[in-house]
Amino acid sequence: QGQLVESGGGLVQAGGSLRLSCAASIRAFTNYIMGWFRQAPGKEREFVGAISRNGDNTYYVESVKGRFTVSRDSAKNTVYLEMSSLKSEDTAIYYCAAQYASVWRAVYLNSPDYWGQGTQVTVSS
Repeated sequence: QGQLVESGGGLVQAGGSLRLSCAASIRAFTNYIMGWFRQAPGKEREFVGAISRNGDNTYYVESVKGRFTVSRDSAKNTVYLEMSSLKSEDTAIYYCAAQYASVWRAVYLNSPDYWGQGTQVTVSS
């Protein structure tokens, strides 16, 4: 069984930046699309962004485009979420996710095989 462990969450002022990390203990890390979801209080979990197996292809929800960047380091089995120009509406629990993909550049993360436990991000206005 695989495991995803997020870190890097915390409290930040609006307009600030934060970087989340997700360490993946899954076999054949490069066989997986990696990405992030978030869940704000009283709302459903929503997709944030994802990166393909080879790292060449990324995809984001419209609300974070230009502000968030997903990247991966296959040597460290780690995926990152760089967040900048943070807004109060970005406050949520952020979850790392992994989905097996047979296509090298596939990027749609719609049915994860693994989830992390989540890390809280709070943006104060």
